[in-house]
Amino acid sequence: MHYQLYYWPSIQGRGEYVRLALEDAGAAYTDVARGKGGTGAMMKLMDAQKGTPPFAPPFLKAGKLVIGQTANILLYLGARHGLAPKAEAGRLWVHQLQLTIADFVLEIHDTHHPLGPSLYYEEQKAPAKRRTAEFWKSRVPNYLGYFEDLVKANGGAFVTGRRATYVDLSLFQIVEGLRYAFPKRMQVFEKKVPRLVALHDRVAERPNIRAYLASPRRIPFNEEGIFRRYKALDI
Repeated sequence: MHYQLYYWPSIQGRGEYVRLALEDAGAAYTDVARGKGGTGAMMKLMDAQKGTPPFAPPFLKAGKLVIGQTANILLYLGARHGLAPKAEAGRLWVHQLQLTIADFVLEIHDTHHPLGPSLYYEEQKAPAKRRTAEFWKSRVPNYLGYFEDLVKANGGAFVTGRRATYVDLSLFQIVEGLRYAFPKRMQVFEKKVPRLVALHDRVAERPNIRAYLASPRRIPFNEEGIFRRYKALDI
């Protein structure tokens, strides 16, 4: 199977969670919108009036299937590439964890755009500062503390035990992104989640992930994606 991934060409965003899974699995894929005419092709699929058009990227074309929503794509890929448990209960559990990560990703985005994405950050600086303060006071400890506890409870190298799943790849991205957006805050907070930091490091050393991170396929973080660095918020 040669997959076609559709996502915005200049940001990591939500598409990065899918890229990490494809790269770790060594799957053949094309990042369509990064090629000539790719963005137009992506918009054409979204504007289709028949079949199962996706609402927004990322979405994955696998043969005749068009699969939207990050967690849904990972549910599909995980079962086919050894990145999810074989038993149904295990697959659903990992999917549940990915949906929790999706909730957290939205809250990360809302630190710099609490009033909505249609306004520039400069138009919502004061609300962003208040939102970020609350985010680090309660939301980060809740979410990352939850995953820290799971790693501890399962007694393995990864969230569900000894084998990595796509959830571990996604948690790697969460740590990477928070380090970029909030370097000062993360330096202090990481002491509270040592198992999660160790998980991040183990994922970074997986051969396919290490090669991907060193390649031009890995889009650098920037101030257009989910993780954005604003000095006023990192105090």
